[in-house]
Amino acid sequence: MEWDWSAVGDFMPRFWDGVLVTLQALVLGSLIAFALGLVWAMAQRSPLKAVRWPVMVVTEFVRNTPLLVQLFFLFYVLPEWGVTLSALTTGVIGLGLHYSTYTAEVYRAGIDGVPVGQWEACTALSMPRGRTWSAVILPQAIRRVVPALGNYVIAMLKDSPMIAVIGALEMLGQARQFTATTFQPTEPITVVGIAFILIAYPASLLMRALERRLVR
Repeated sequence: MEWDWSAVGDFMPRFWDGVLVTLQALVLGSLIAFALGLVWAMAQRSPLKAVRWPVMVVTEFVRNTPLLVQLFFLFYVLPEWGVTLSALTTGVIGLGLHYSTYTAEVYRAGIDGVPVGQWEACTALSMPRGRTWSAVILPQAIRRVVPALGNYVIAMLKDSPMIAVIGALEMLGQARQFTATTFQPTEPITVVGIAFILIAYPASLLMRALERRLVR
């Protein structure tokens, strides 16, 4: 089988559109996952059962149902309730919500890893609860969990092709659409595979460098 460079040239405009969608979904989804995951983790430590138990039920439900089902629900079911979102917005929210339940566990482990003496010292100093979290507990916990959070960013990148099923054509979605019209799968899918490596590998190196810097 010969490599057709003309097919690569024809695919590239669609490819760059797909790269833009992929990066938007990855960056915005990661921000949602990191922020919402922290909210879930802190809510699960609430002394109020009315807060703690509903959060535990929601996070377990989301974590144990497929991302694909969640995307379909957000895109096709919510409009029945009067909430209509664009395909990309749905993809971003779906990825962020799904992975927030995993980052919540990462944050929880980091918080549990903070020595008990730190909590006791804050109590002895009569430090307000909000100040205890923001100034003492979270800075220590987050430093511990940066590598694990980075792993979930890579995992989210690899799951980003799923948003194509609701019409947000990221890199692989663009390749599949190109293949359907030209019947040339080799070139576009190979280009997309290389692109995923070129995005994921530098990101993993960045996370390793950040990890080394934080543990100094």
